[in-house]
Amino acid sequence: MLPYPQIDPVALAIGPLKIHWYGLMYLIGIGGAWLLASRRLNRFDPTWNKEKLSDLVFWLSMGVIVGGRLGYVLFYDLSAYVANPTLIFEVWKGGMSFHGGFIGVMLAALWFGKRNNKSFFELMDFVAPMVPIGLGAGRIGNFINAELWGKPTDVPWAMIFPPFSDPAQLPRHPSQLYQFALEGVALFLILWLFSRKPRPTMAVSGMFALFYGIFRFIVEFVRVPDAQLGYLAWNWLTMGQVLCLPMIIGGLALIWLAYHRAPAAAAKV
Repeated sequence: MLPYPQIDPVALAIGPLKIHWYGLMYLIGIGGAWLLASRRLNRFDPTWNKEKLSDLVFWLSMGVIVGGRLGYVLFYDLSAYVANPTLIFEVWKGGMSFHGGFIGVMLAALWFGKRNNKSFFELMDFVAPMVPIGLGAGRIGNFINAELWGKPTDVPWAMIFPPFSDPAQLPRHPSQLYQFALEGVALFLILWLFSRKPRPTMAVSGMFALFYGIFRFIVEFVRVPDAQLGYLAWNWLTMGQVLCLPMIIGGLALIWLAYHRAPAAAAKV
């Protein structure tokens, strides 16, 4: 069994002002995505400058934050937020939905593309390889917050999370680290390497949806579902898996369409 590293969720406190690691992980993810996107900007559109890229990253980040929070409220714990709406603003405590953030990003990309003469899938193919940076950083934030841990296990790398998080004090799968490895590192490598060569439009987006959906679906088997929802069916199906199924199916459909359209347009990534 591995010891859980005791890390104060508050990275820096200046009087009443508290800067949480969870929030810093979002900044790291957004900043890292911007840096890597700037490296590919000329290949995407030589007429775009860094200011245009910054605008794109800003609006997509708003989609992540607003969509992620509202998605969690709607998909996972609506009754609690209806009873106390002010909880919506307490984002430093966690409670962000990837699927809600994904919808927010798509809406932001659709809006931004129309204003800048870019199709929806042109933008999504461009940004998809950078998204795992934010996903990986977010999972590290979950780990520091000691939230979203896994089921009890006797594997050698099991961890006992702090009592405030897990009163049962059982050795558990560090599922946040599994998701960091799969949704962050593995997904980044797959998309970054795949998109190094010109691909048909929609192919990179399809690869993102497919592999994120697969990775998340797998980890859900060892991750404890949200207490207020539990398992939806068969004592194993979770809300996360239900929300991943459309991503897997949609990803396969996008890849098929990308390579079977006539003529196939090469993606500018």
